[in-house]
Amino acid sequence: MNKKISALIGFAFFSLTSLSANAAIIGLYDWGVNIDGTVSEIGLLGDPIPGSVDVSGFNQTSGLGRIDIFFSGAGAHNALTFVDHEIDEAINTFFNENGTSSGGALGAGQTAEIDEPGFVFGDIYTNFLNNSLDNTNSLLPGNEDDVSMAIGWDFTLGADEVAVASFFTSLTNDSGGLFTLEQNDPDSSPVGAQGGTSIFFWSDLDIGPAGLPEPGTLGLALFGMLSAFGLRRRKLQ
Repeated sequence: MNKKISALIGFAFFSLTSLSANAAIIGLYDWGVNIDGTVSEIGLLGDPIPGSVDVSGFNQTSGLGRIDIFFSGAGAHNALTFVDHEIDEAINTFFNENGTSSGGALGAGQTAEIDEPGFVFGDIYTNFLNNSLDNTNSLLPGNEDDVSMAIGWDFTLGADEVAVASFFTSLTNDSGGLFTLEQNDPDSSPVGAQGGTSIFFWSDLDIGPAGLPEPGTLGLALFGMLSAFGLRRRKLQ
């Protein structure tokens, strides 16, 4: 069903009921990854999750949690994640939201974008497909519409290196000062700093020595130890 039609039906249904909630309802309408130019449109198209992607810490219903993308092989690489969340869509629609950045600066080789997802005017999805996020925000407060967000990395690995790009979404800004995108619904329950509920989106990139295991519990644990061994760590700061 078309996103606009389904949202209007939900809004009309809510208007005829006395439904209330203490917290905003968060849903993930669409999401995907672009890994070295290969796009997996997992949300709407149902593409399989690539083997190099770990979503064990990511809730694909709410769209909150952590996504890890693993890389090996010398040469140039890219990792992008696109998310299209809805906040209290059935109560106040999806086109009343705005986006901001919530601190930090883009890291070397990092790109980001906030825009309408392409149903009406936005180019973020096209840019996600082409690995060409333009570091712009078309939906600043006062220019509300349907918010979607994307963050990407471009980096190069040496013959003896591997990497993991991690992407985080949360209702609290726990990025530790990293560059963070924020999607805000000012008409929802007061969670975000702007009033209303916010979803925060940030990422970091770790690069370390080759020879670590493939994705999995052991691989995740070892990748998490990279910084403890004094390895290079690239972050959005």
